[in-house]
Amino acid sequence: MAMDLVEIFIVAAALAMDAFSVCISCGMAITDPDLRHYFRLSFHFGLFQFMMPIIGYFGGMYLESYIKAFDHWIAFGLLLFIGLKMIYEAFFHKEETCEPARDPSRGWSLIVLAVATSIDALAVGLSLGVLGRPILLPSVIIGAVCAVFSIIGISIGRRVGAIVGKRAEAVGGLMLVAIGIKIVIEHTLG
Repeated sequence: MAMDLVEIFIVAAALAMDAFSVCISCGMAITDPDLRHYFRLSFHFGLFQFMMPIIGYFGGMYLESYIKAFDHWIAFGLLLFIGLKMIYEAFFHKEETCEPARDPSRGWSLIVLAVATSIDALAVGLSLGVLGRPILLPSVIIGAVCAVFSIIGISIGRRVGAIVGKRAEAVGGLMLVAIGIKIVIEHTLG
């Protein structure tokens, strides 16, 4: 059982890396993130990482045959959309309107980012289902590890954002696009 836990933590850390990277870019985009930002991002990313393996587990092979061929394109498209939007807003956001910059820890942006970074967890759930292994403990660990990595990512992003300054949102957008490209390359090349 100890080896199983080690394996689960390794898988959880690997799955959390996309969320970690996205949280770095969110920490750069949000001016002075507070506890609400940390909570919203870590809670939603952790929740989606927790739920996706369970959905995959019960979706079984039926769902895998429909999603496996294009799951990486879905993640890429979602990250590309949010990333390009962040880049656009960094350069074309009108300062004189006093309208606050778009907060990626709120609304549809948050949901899109949470889904995009947790699609791989769906495949893990499918694998565990095929192997006949239990799903609840791995899902809890995957969600918790993702939440912790998200908090660390926001903190790192906040510090980088303070150094980069006003264009941190553009850098964060570029990072999201790069993560999307990385996901496509990993899935395409195996």
